[in-house]
Amino acid sequence: MNHELILILDFDGKYNQMVAKKVRASNVYCEVNAYDTPVEKIKNKEAKGIIITGDSNNINKKELDSLIKELTTGMSVPILLVIKDFNDDIAGVEKMNAELIHQAEGVQRINQFLFDQCACSGDWNMNDFAKQSIESLKEKIGNKKVLCALSGGVDSSVSAVLVHKAVGKQLTCIFVDTGLMRKNERIEVEKVFREQFDINLICVDAGDRFLGKLKGVTDPERKRKIIGEEFIRVFEEEAKKIGAVDFLVQGTIYPDIIESGSKNTAVIKSHHNVGGLPDVIDFKEILEPLRDLFKDEVRNLGRVLGIPEFLVERQPFPGPGLGVRIIGEITKEKVAILQEADYIFRDEIAKANLNKDISQYFAILTNLRSVGVSGDERTYNYVVALRAICTTDFMNADWARIPYEVLEKASSRIVNEVEHVNRVVYDITPKPPATIEWE
Repeated sequence: MNHELILILDFDGKYNQMVAKKVRASNVYCEVNAYDTPVEKIKNKEAKGIIITGDSNNINKKELDSLIKELTTGMSVPILLVIKDFNDDIAGVEKMNAELIHQAEGVQRINQFLFDQCACSGDWNMNDFAKQSIESLKEKIGNKKVLCALSGGVDSSVSAVLVHKAVGKQLTCIFVDTGLMRKNERIEVEKVFREQFDINLICVDAGDRFLGKLKGVTDPERKRKIIGEEFIRVFEEEAKKIGAVDFLVQGTIYPDIIESGSKNTAVIKSHHNVGGLPDVIDFKEILEPLRDLFKDEVRNLGRVLGIPEFLVERQPFPGPGLGVRIIGEITKEKVAILQEADYIFRDEIAKANLNKDISQYFAILTNLRSVGVSGDERTYNYVVALRAICTTDFMNADWARIPYEVLEKASSRIVNEVEHVNRVVYDITPKPPATIEWE
């Protein structure tokens, strides 16, 4: 798609996505490339400006000098350094401290670079992206068949609706109910995709099958592996009933591409959308219609496409589902307990209008039992933990400072409305050292 382009060259710092999001928030399209991308390739992109990101620990001044000299030879393009703790001046190049990126001063400086120095007009908007994507998908797919693994999450949902608007009934979506989904998840998926969008949707009720495979398993990694492998088997069986398809849709988004493409940074999060499916499904090509978008842009695209707000704002949900939020062996009873507790917590967060301020929030069913009192009787029931975090990139996160009265309401409802729970605790550990999920 033809847009004005700002190119971000990254020295493996943590600021590349933050800067890119600020640029795009000003309706200017940008791409993140590694600092050692061949200069000829950079020049061929015909960017209106270049932003170099990183921090002083990752940059050798001589290397940066050499890069800028190459970039400015035979090419007149504004360059801005957005680098943390970099005190050296480079002739002819402006710089700003990367720590300012979340402050009004930093945003103003970015906008000054975009509109005053690079003369950008701001031609990047989601309405145009949706129209152009639909036309591009129509042209690429033609009259061929498309298959999508629909999880009910934001990325797969927006991908599915976008492709459906391009080719209609040529798309078939498969939703595998693992029995480890959030409360009412399958009902909501069927309502939106079948009733509202009239998408070909196959729902597979495989809960008992998954629980059978997980019986007696307590090790977190074994649980993840079993759930992942069984999902592939179920999906494969359903896909074979459809027959050969030409395209497989995946909800890959831009951070997946950036994080997977880094050569020197320790990649903590693997490219979660490239699992085993391509090896077991008979298809010719992968479609990744969201690969250029950040998560907030995916949500905006969902709104443009008419997807209900409750789905657009849906919380991130791990592939293994509640399987990594139940400590110890997973049973049908435990799943039911956690579904109810989690539903109550999310409901209270939404009622307090905190759902857009917190990046992720959910309940965990621990494997601990504690003594309590219900009526006049002593109880020995489960402890539920609540987890809520705030983050910009999910690589680092801090615990959310939820008002006490909201925690009190959630706790009170859980112990009074959910059977077999008599204690609620709140996790106040940041990431690192803790992870966001407990398993």
